This record gives sequence, C-alpha cells and structure tokens, in this order.
Amino acid sequence: MDDFFIAEDAERVVVPEFTTADTDLETSLRPHTLDEYVGQDKVKKNLAVYIAAAKNRREALDHVLLYGPPGLGKTTLAGIVANEMGVQIRVTSGPAIEKPGDLAALLTSLNDGDVLFIDEIHRLSRAIEEVLYPAMEDFALDIIIGKGPSARSIRLDLKHFTLIGATTRWGALSAPLRDRFGMILRLELYSPDDLARIIKRSAGILDIEIEDDAALEIASRSRGTPRIANRLLKRARDFAEVLGNGKITVESAQNALNKMEIDELGLDLVDRNLMRAMIENYNGGPVGLDTIAAMIGEEAITIEDVYEPYLMQLGFLARTPRGRKVTPAAYRHLGIAYESVDDVQDSFESY
Repeated sequence: MDDFFIAEDAERVVVPEFTTADTDLETSLRPHTLDEYVGQDKVKKNLAVYIAAAKNRREALDHVLLYGPPGLGKTTLAGIVANEMGVQIRVTSGPAIEKPGDLAALLTSLNDGDVLFIDEIHRLSRAIEEVLYPAMEDFALDIIIGKGPSARSIRLDLKHFTLIGATTRWGALSAPLRDRFGMILRLELYSPDDLARIIKRSAGILDIEIEDDAALEIASRSRGTPRIANRLLKRARDFAEVLGNGKITVESAQNALNKMEIDELGLDLVDRNLMRAMIENYNGGPVGLDTIAAMIGEEAITIEDVYEPYLMQLGFLARTPRGRKVTPAAYRHLGIAYESVDDVQDSFESY
C-alpha cells in the first residue's frame, strides 16, 4: 500500500486550480479582447451582443455569473468584459470578504459601469449575501448603525455597477443569489484544436519555437484546460532547451510529457495510483470516499474536487450508492485484466 501513498505537497502539473507558479505566466498570456480569446464560442457570441447593447444604451452591463471547471478562463473573461466596456475592474474572492464592511468598502469605491469580480462566489457567507442582494437589485447598501434599541438602518445609494461572479460549484450557490444574475454562462472544457491554438498563441508571446503537431500533442494531454496547457508548454520548453536545440518538436514534447509521467489522456501518476489502489485492494470497488482518502494519504475533499472530476469525465470512475467504482475502461487503460464481481464469485465457488 505504500506504493500508493501520495504526499500532500507533491507537485502536480495537471491540476486545473491556480497555483503561485501560474501568477506571472497567466498575467502575461491573458487575452484582453473577445477577438483574442480562443474557444468558448457560444459564450463569446452572446457576451458580444450583451456588451454592444449595454454600450448602445450607455448602461452598465447586467450582472454575470460564470461557472464551470477551474482553469477555463473565468477570471480572464471578466477582465475582457471590463476592457470591452471601457471600465475599471476590482478583483476579489469569496473567502476574502469576511465582514459586511469589507463588501461595503468595495461597493462604495466603484464608479458608474465598473465591474466587481468575485471569484469563488459560492464561498460567500450568508451574512455577506444578505448585504449583496439590495446592492445587485437596487444599487443600494443597507447599513445598520448601533446595536440594540438604538440601532438604525441607513441606505446608501451606489453607482450602477456590474457584478461578475465565478464559481466551480454551481450547486453550492444559494438560489436567491443565482436568481439575481441577469446572465448565467457556462464555460466548457476545450477541444484539443482550440487548446493547440492557445498554445501557439502563448508560444508566440513567450518567444518559444514550436511545431504545430507538437502543440496538438501538448493540447491532447492538457485535460481540456488552458491553464494546464500553458503550464505544460512551459515545462516542454525547459526540456527542449536543455535536452534539445530549443525548438519543441513532437518528439521533444512527447519526451517531456513522458518524463513528467503524463500519459496520452492527461492522467498523471497520482490518477493512475488512485485507480490501481482501488483495483488491487478492493477489486475496483465500490469503495467509500473516506477509505480511498486513507488509502492514498489524501484528504477526501481533495479527491472529490480535484482527482475525481476528470476521471469521471473519461468514464474511468463511477459514483454509486455504495461508493466509488473503477470502470472496465480504466482497467483497459491501465493494462490490467478486468474481472467482474460475478467472475470472482464463480472462481471462489469453483475452488
């Protein structure tokens, strides 16, 4: 079982969540207009119409909710909206707004048409949400002054602003908050072709020479996520510079990805060890989430939010009422012979 232990500080290149190593990379590579933004064509077309209409009426854009898996460009899209509208953007996150006064300070600092972007908006406390409701609907802020019998409420008028919320957990948002957004847009995972275009664009900005086929090779292993694609591009450049002539070819890209133990579907060693542990210790499942967490030395919430989604999208992992189960497709991918529960039972009875 020690073979399957995953250290908590193990570095994973293919996690879609933002890391400190992505700070400079994402800042330099982010597009600034809808025309530069690759992929998400339906979202872009609808946003272009909404933005044009709001500018024609000289009004603030209606509130926007962006949801979907991490790393798909929700923060980038919020910046593009502000740029296209010609207004300023204030960026914060749900966990950073701890008190109603924090939100009040942000809202009162906004000018007409400005964008307030709240990442991880599903993590706002209910007390903060109560303050946000009148701000979104009536552009007003209700503040309670004093305590007890002497307490009184003061309403402050706000400038007409646009709230853009981003979340990876649509179901965690309260219904009253969801209903106050005029536009709800879902971002989908990217196709390899779109990711290859993003990689080529990023390579041009970073002055990296890369072949078209190499860009597609990296794209196919990027889990449909631009953040991961850009991260792998950077790592592939390192291998190409040290072990090659600096140009990323198909061969050098494959070599780099193989050395990082990222297979042709974008699975890394952590993903494969998780499935192997379930197969070798529990015949593929079903296995409870807490049991899996104890087995590989990882927190249950991390498995649920980071590891499981992509494995389930590939059809390698299934959730059942009794727990998680590895599918026959995962057995084939790992090169392990599949035996159903019935086969095991028949073998036991014959013995």
